[in-house]
Amino acid sequence: MTITADKKQEVIDDNARAKGDTGSPEVQVAILTERINALTVHFKEHRKDNHSRRGLLAMVNKRRSLLDYLKTRDVERYNALIQKLGLRK
Repeated sequence: MTITADKKQEVIDDNARAKGDTGSPEVQVAILTERINALTVHFKEHRKDNHSRRGLLAMVNKRRSLLDYLKTRDVERYNALIQKLGLRK
């Protein structure tokens, strides 16, 4: 259900705006997306795991808030991130 430290570092490196960047909205959204995808796979097997489902909903809401923030600040960065992560169809 959780992502490994190596995978997290890889996600950070792929989405960082500068060297050592771990707090930009792009990085935060990418990490949340990775965790959400891992939990989605978990729920295919464990359908009644409602405690983890609550955490999943919190992560989805946090990601939505970060995306809204990024969209109001810089639409180009928002669109680039959406394309890169494949969030919108």
